Amino acid sequence: MQHTIVMTGASRGIGRVAAEHVLRQSPDVHLLVVARGASGAQLAAELGRGGHAVTHVPADLGSLQSVRSAAAEIHARLDRGELPPLRGFAGNAGLQFTNALTEGPEGFESTFTVNVLTNHLLVRSLQDRFTTPARIVITVSDTHFGDFKHNMGMVPGPVWKSPDVLARTGAFPEPGTAVAGRTAYSTSKLAAIHLVHEYARRLPTGIDVLSYNPGFVPGTGLARNAGPVSRFAMRWILPVLTLTRFATSRSAAGRHLADVVLGRIKAPTGSYVDRNRVARSSEESYDPLRERDLWDAVEEFTGVTR
Repeated sequence: MQHTIVMTGASRGIGRVAAEHVLRQSPDVHLLVVARGASGAQLAAELGRGGHAVTHVPADLGSLQSVRSAAAEIHARLDRGELPPLRGFAGNAGLQFTNALTEGPEGFESTFTVNVLTNHLLVRSLQDRFTTPARIVITVSDTHFGDFKHNMGMVPGPVWKSPDVLARTGAFPEPGTAVAGRTAYSTSKLAAIHLVHEYARRLPTGIDVLSYNPGFVPGTGLARNAGPVSRFAMRWILPVLTLTRFATSRSAAGRHLADVVLGRIKAPTGSYVDRNRVARSSEESYDPLRERDLWDAVEEFTGVTR
């Protein structure tokens, strides 16, 4: 039976590999990519070569108003019968900045906007349109562990604060530095895992939600906002680590993501999938009180409660 999977972050890196893998492995999928205007149209055309069913909805993922409009357009296409039933969502888009001062149009810090609020707005806006069984997958990061074993000291661990603070610029010491920007990134990924746990409690039966950790993947677009030295190292030097257990190649990470989205990796709702197996996320990530507080905050930030 043909069905729709909505995906963000499909234009490059592991998302591009995952999108191509999904289309090859599941010809009954209609892939709807959410991406910026002209680039989204080009992406859909490229992925659709060979007869694959791929369309796009334009959106600036750093703008909640733009994401809200994209969700409304997806609703409308589903209601008009232009899309087959919605069975999946892959929130793969992610950003990391060289500071914690970048602000989006609604006044929220941009890392938190793209890595947390955008996914939440799409999940909640599309929640009533899913046909069960359905699967939601949010890409996270093992930087949320905050230890050398998981990030080799390259990214500071998360520093949890009130969601009202985390959602705004200047949440971390020396906010104009790259250290603050990386702390914002690891903290946003911890927040995403918290929300996956809360989704698992709140979403209707039949809609499973998982967090997916690709591991350290050199050579992706994640460092595109970093300085020239970091970008050079990420693209040309660190990929050598994929020959060891410390890193995952882009192709392997993309295949694993596709397998999670397609349900080829079995996992109960609320699970943390580390590459291609179910594992435990950090001990800090299991905190029901924090998760409930975060839920209430992001409901308000995204306007879902209104």
